Amino acid sequence: MNLLLLSNSASPGAAYLEHAVPVIRQHLAQRRSAIFIPFAGVTQSRDAYTDKVRQALSGLNLDITGVHTLDDAPSAIAQAEVIIVGGGNTFNLLKTCREQGLLGPIASAVKRGALYVGWSAGANLACPTIRTTNDMPIVDPVGLDALNLFPLQINPHFTNALPAGHQGETREQRIRELLAVSPELEIIGLPEGNWIEVTDDGARTGGPHPTLLFKANSEAISLPSGHQLS
Repeated sequence: MNLLLLSNSASPGAAYLEHAVPVIRQHLAQRRSAIFIPFAGVTQSRDAYTDKVRQALSGLNLDITGVHTLDDAPSAIAQAEVIIVGGGNTFNLLKTCREQGLLGPIASAVKRGALYVGWSAGANLACPTIRTTNDMPIVDPVGLDALNLFPLQINPHFTNALPAGHQGETREQRIRELLAVSPELEIIGLPEGNWIEVTDDGARTGGPHPTLLFKANSEAISLPSGHQLS
């Protein structure tokens, strides 16, 4: 399988998806046709979201089609060369993909050899479940099980920073809550600017910051860029 799971789409001082373009280019090979899934975008139209991504990735010479414009989306996904899943609200993304019967076709296409590119909610969707999303459950997705293309749980936008005077829990505390009830999980804290890439050679961390690996009853493990995940 070939997956590129990014923490975020926008970085300070950079254009939308600018930091992602070089690493996406490395994974494209001869692929030139992509289907974009915009269902996580709740506060923008699906057409506007697709156009935004199309413009951001224009330098890659990809022909990007919004999945919502297709007459038979499951069949088109089954033949896709690249599947791009944008960020936004993970619950809405999972709910809509489930309702439209896209989860099985996406998983089958990626296992066949299609490139999967997802950021934020799109990275969460590739995990076994969406239990490590940061999003509010604004809709009921009728279950939290996701694509299960990547075996670990990812927490995108990971940071332990809290504003001065803030009394809420840190992100690590929230992760520790999940590990307390499901100690069998391993959770990736993926800082903004970082990614996980999966190829036939295995899974590796990437990006300018250390990536954190959380396991129950142990300290977080700091993983450098290029670390091979077992």
